[in-house]
Amino acid sequence: MTLQFLLDAPVADRTQEAVRVWHGEPDSEPATGGVRIVRGEAPQPLVAVVGLGHAGLPNAIALRRAGFRIVGIDTSSSRLNSIRSGRVELGGVERGELRDGLGHDEFVLTGSVEAAHAADVVLICVPVVLDAQRRPNLDTLARACEGVVHNARAGQTLVLTSSSHVGSTRELLVEPLAQRGLRAGEDVFVAFSPERADPGVPAHEQLRVPRLVGAASDACYAHASQLLRHICGSLRRVSSPEAAEMTKLYESTFRAVNIALAFEMADACAGHRLDPVEITDAAASKPFGFMAHYPSAGVGGHGVRVDPHCLLHQQRERGRPALLAEEAMRTLAARPRRVAARAQELLVRSGQRLRDTRVVVVGAAYKPGVSDCSESPAVEIISSLLAEGAHVDYHDPLVPSLWVDGEELHGIDPDPRRDASGFGPEDYDLAILVTLQPGYDYGWLRRCAQVLDCTYRERTGRRCIVP
Repeated sequence: MTLQFLLDAPVADRTQEAVRVWHGEPDSEPATGGVRIVRGEAPQPLVAVVGLGHAGLPNAIALRRAGFRIVGIDTSSSRLNSIRSGRVELGGVERGELRDGLGHDEFVLTGSVEAAHAADVVLICVPVVLDAQRRPNLDTLARACEGVVHNARAGQTLVLTSSSHVGSTRELLVEPLAQRGLRAGEDVFVAFSPERADPGVPAHEQLRVPRLVGAASDACYAHASQLLRHICGSLRRVSSPEAAEMTKLYESTFRAVNIALAFEMADACAGHRLDPVEITDAAASKPFGFMAHYPSAGVGGHGVRVDPHCLLHQQRERGRPALLAEEAMRTLAARPRRVAARAQELLVRSGQRLRDTRVVVVGAAYKPGVSDCSESPAVEIISSLLAEGAHVDYHDPLVPSLWVDGEELHGIDPDPRRDASGFGPEDYDLAILVTLQPGYDYGWLRRCAQVLDCTYRERTGRRCIVP
């Protein structure tokens, strides 16, 4: 029986076959009661990954690499089409693994959450988003969990990975399951295990990083760990799902506060004509009590830009606002606008009207080494300058196209050695350095009239300025 045939089967037949084929006795850890990875001719366990975004898709690929059979579930047909065509924010190795995986019937994509009913383990990776007031919107995550709960059956393991407010695992999974008569720790096994991804940094790939697990019971931890130990460096158990949820929010908020401090220190250094990178590197030579964070055009990705708001919103509702973290998030949110304002100031000083100026933003991804533009400061910088009437292009060798204010922009290459048909370095009134991708030649920047260096490291161009 193929995986696709099973998923297409009626629910009653699907349940019986799933239990008969994929459930086994514990493997090398008999006390855990976990799902074993069956060797020989028996099929591997089936894992449903719900949500195939920046976190879910890499998890699905990693689990397939570990030998699990995968059904990837995403309700967005456009996202599924992008995955099938390979137009996704993955590195070269993962992109190749995705292409190879989709060539087999043990890696199936579907838009129906009902497919989770056949799985041994369900990994929920649907992100929380923010509304226009920067408040967490759990609607998409809540619908995903509701669908998983509705299709849950006895014996399954459900692992929530989505960063949310403290208590979300119980509210979205444990309590609704109990209403269906499925008790966590007895009938089903529930845990929270947040992402600790650092894309583009080989030293921090999943298999080298410890992963948190907060489970609803000892049995829940035993079952969840049977899956998670295959895709991380080690497991660190905490006392409860709530403890794991708070730990994740603490990690993200810690980074947010320290990056905001790095922005303030950069301003202080500028007042004394000092290099903030030199100062930070020097401070980092202290072997204790300091962790280096560097100034930039702003922060992107989901962790720092979104996760802390799940903590801050809950604290405000409880009447105990986290004032330091609130101020840090305001500082981070304002950074791209400040860079855009600084760019406008430089352009006006050049004696031209903004509508007559041409700007190239260098780097669209939110960090070096990735093609992901989630929450990228480059998008907001481009949007602000376009709104003021400037002509704006962007260059990022890993990002061929970029959506800004509902319009698709296509990247350009200002280096005439590679592309002599478009605008060259001398044709731009200002280059704004946001993200420089490793391994690529940016020597053409030396020929730019003005460079606003938000990396604080390049010091290139005929005239170089920092924010």
